[in-house]
Amino acid sequence: MTFLIIYYMLFCLMFFEDISADEYPKFIYPDVFNDSKRDAFHYGTFPEDFIWSTATASYQIEGAWNEDGKGPSIWDTYSHEPGNIDNGYTGDVACDSYHKYQDDIDSMKALGLKYYRFSLSWPRILPNGTIDHINQPGIDYYNNLINALRDAGISPMVTLYHWDLPQALQDQGGWKNDEIIGHYKDYARLCFEEFGDRVGFWITFNEPWVTTILGHEFASMAPGIREPGTTPYIVAHNILRSHAEAYHVYDYSFRSKQKGKIGITLNSDYYQAADMNDPDTIEAAERAQQFVMGWFGHPVYKNGDYPEVMKETIARKSTQEGLSESRLPEFTENEKSFLAKTADFFGLNCYTTSYARSIRNPAGPLIPPSWSTDQDVFSWKSQNWPTSGSDWLRPVPWGVRRLLNWIKNEYDDPVIYITENGISTIDTANLHDQIRIDYYSAYLSEVLKAIDIDEVNVKGYTAWSLMDNFEWSRGYTERFGLHYIDFDSTEKTRIPKDSAAFYAQVIADNGFPASSVQSGFNAGFRTILLAICIVFAII
Repeated sequence: MTFLIIYYMLFCLMFFEDISADEYPKFIYPDVFNDSKRDAFHYGTFPEDFIWSTATASYQIEGAWNEDGKGPSIWDTYSHEPGNIDNGYTGDVACDSYHKYQDDIDSMKALGLKYYRFSLSWPRILPNGTIDHINQPGIDYYNNLINALRDAGISPMVTLYHWDLPQALQDQGGWKNDEIIGHYKDYARLCFEEFGDRVGFWITFNEPWVTTILGHEFASMAPGIREPGTTPYIVAHNILRSHAEAYHVYDYSFRSKQKGKIGITLNSDYYQAADMNDPDTIEAAERAQQFVMGWFGHPVYKNGDYPEVMKETIARKSTQEGLSESRLPEFTENEKSFLAKTADFFGLNCYTTSYARSIRNPAGPLIPPSWSTDQDVFSWKSQNWPTSGSDWLRPVPWGVRRLLNWIKNEYDDPVIYITENGISTIDTANLHDQIRIDYYSAYLSEVLKAIDIDEVNVKGYTAWSLMDNFEWSRGYTERFGLHYIDFDSTEKTRIPKDSAAFYAQVIADNGFPASSVQSGFNAGFRTILLAICIVFAII
């Protein structure tokens, strides 16, 4: 009898050994996202070679807008025009990182970071935008920054263009003028020559969608141009051709010696069909995805050309408008070959999700043409979703996993680096930012699911942002930082928020090891069971 009891005890222990944290779902947003199959928190660790980073952009943090020979950028011009930026703020001083970059690095070291993504200011290096005038103090600044990062054990991930075009080039037409392609190529070559021996990751452009649509259709970002229907497509065309030039310059002249990687960073919501039982709605969501991400992703990661749905839709509408050719420019066959497959990785900036449905109008266009109306899609965010300090950003964790899978399936399983992800709060001095901890927890859990379950090839994650900074047209009214800055102070001290401690722990743990609480529960349960069985065996 005793033998049978002991045998039963061992059987029970084996059975309860399988109890894990996953058996007790944890929901970050339980009132909204509580589907046990979709939303339950996923414990585990990221791959051993996973890259953890934070990010900033030159105009948002550097300040020193007119020091040491720097030329004006379109953001200097735009922010100095009354009415463009909330409360009349500018990036003239911002976080003063031009003088306080060592403080930034100290903050990174405290986080345990090994990578840092930042951008170069084109007009700080080339004040007029061309290599006719190279500003040595600008080159010295970035050399000092890169060297200090490497001395701290932090690898730089460098973005060549994060929206601050030299005003001198804008005066010549900016991205509308295809002469900018040659100027960008020269700028990229100079950066590879000056910094490439210490830079392992290059990003040619950050979020070209923002430059094209917010900068040239809605006029809500610099250079503040409102020319819908044509100019955004021309701007995008020239950006893509510039990207290809930079990629091939690096590939041909620098890769063999510097052994780095080069890619582009694209941004997009995940577009979820509002009715999964309606084929037209499903098609609309896919169309929206192609008009946002596919616009740039399809040429770079597929065949050097725009998505077919864009070409067909815009050509049809252009004909209805009485035009002899499509408003969407065409690549030559040589340009397609030159542009296709020009990235070593997929840089992804993702923040939120949108619902989508069709608003197709078979009778023809009834409103002026624009990128926004060309796609025949109405998109929106549910009022039930959590909010943030930005009207465009609502946390929807499951969206990032679906977007990562879309990229995997659409672009033949590329290496993906998440180059921005984060959430804003309103302008307050609250250091106890649980909203940011919740956001990072939920989104990182979904990224880990994409890696562990879906086998998406995600190699890195970048939290936006290292510190509060100049949030473009919102000035300092919205904050994304892991560190708080009092922008009215002279010192601009970087003060860690609770989210900084949280992110540092995630980095130290390389993710979310099985919950100690649940592990403790399992161990305690097994101990109690063992004690009961021993008592019965003795009796």
